Amino acid sequence: MEVKAVAKYLRVSPRKVRLVMDEVRGKRVEDALNALSYAPQKGAFLLRKVIQSAVANAEANTSLDVDRLYIKRVYADEGPTLKRFMPRALGRATRIRKRTSHLTVVLDEE
Repeated sequence: MEVKAVAKYLRVSPRKVRLVMDEVRGKRVEDALNALSYAPQKGAFLLRKVIQSAVANAEANTSLDVDRLYIKRVYADEGPTLKRFMPRALGRATRIRKRTSHLTVVLDEE
């Protein structure tokens, strides 16, 4: 039985958080949380919170053994992009795209 947690509209680029996701994909939850707690990236902190939320969902809503959970699937979808403008030389302006992410973590029991 799978357990899922989703975090939406996070202010980190999906490309950046996917690099962190590759480190924990397929690992046991305990090992993944330990690895993420020492990673310096912003995406690692956000991903850690989503994994903890999925573990809490497993505890509260199902009869899964929390100690036997592993990360079955983890992915980052692109959320809406905030568009801003920065002034440039000669009266021009360039667009700045502030990307957002939707993170999904699916856990399963070994």
